Amino acid sequence: MGIDIIIMQAFSGLSLFTILLLMALGLAIVFGLMGVINMAHGELMALGAYVTYLVALFFERNLSSLMGIYIFFAIFCAFAATFVFGYVLERSFIRFFYNRPLDTLLATWGLSLVLQQFYRSTFGAQEVSVPLASWLSGAWEPVAGIQLPLNRMFIIGLTMVVGLCVYLMLFKSRWGLRVRAVTQNRPMSAAVGINTDRVDALTFAVGSGLAGIAGSVFTMLGSTNPGTGQLYIVDSFIVVVFGGVSSLLGTALSAFAIAESQTAIEYFATGTVAKVTILLFVIVMLYFRPQGLFAPKVRGA
Repeated sequence: MGIDIIIMQAFSGLSLFTILLLMALGLAIVFGLMGVINMAHGELMALGAYVTYLVALFFERNLSSLMGIYIFFAIFCAFAATFVFGYVLERSFIRFFYNRPLDTLLATWGLSLVLQQFYRSTFGAQEVSVPLASWLSGAWEPVAGIQLPLNRMFIIGLTMVVGLCVYLMLFKSRWGLRVRAVTQNRPMSAAVGINTDRVDALTFAVGSGLAGIAGSVFTMLGSTNPGTGQLYIVDSFIVVVFGGVSSLLGTALSAFAIAESQTAIEYFATGTVAKVTILLFVIVMLYFRPQGLFAPKVRGA
């Protein structure tokens, strides 16, 4: 295999890595803090994709001269919409299922079916796509034979910015300090005056917002349909569990390893073989390290 093929395959793996990371970051924050297995997380991603589609339609019909920068407004709107929806969802639904993992699993799975039907009734069962900004079309060719799509380069850059923002929020802000305190010891955090209910709501909302950004990013790579979120939800859970619950470093490294491995195996075999191989590898690794590769030493109570 030539060096140009290796570079392009690695770059394709980076593109998959960005989607997995944006999805898994939200899951890692929510799962690590509240222990909530949110099976509707993929539908939050689909919500972000549909919001991006609506923003694109608005700009196309009313602000066609600004179509070159609509994607920035779309990403912000996707985050804002899913953030608000996640906050309302946690306050009105999720909060009643804490400390009931099986009930939470079934309830959020049912919620995912409801949201899929809502999308199907609102937007139709057919796929919808958004126009790509002209400056994101085409590819950069650093050397002959190697072409790197501009839209994927933009996605990688955006993911780095989002990842940095999440890091700063969790480790350089008072909100992040409260989140980490609640994650490590919820009863003690409540005893020292931290409003754990508010921390839960805001954390779930931020995790939902990250899924919305993932959905917005997804529209640059493919079409959206009511079942779009289901394409990544299982892989995202695998990333979180494999990397170590509530470990952002583990989540990032796990997403990178899984994405690159899947892309490489797909080149030599098929997508199904790649997924099965990775799943078997993860199962074997978790047998020896059930807490994940980078689990923190102190876990939530």
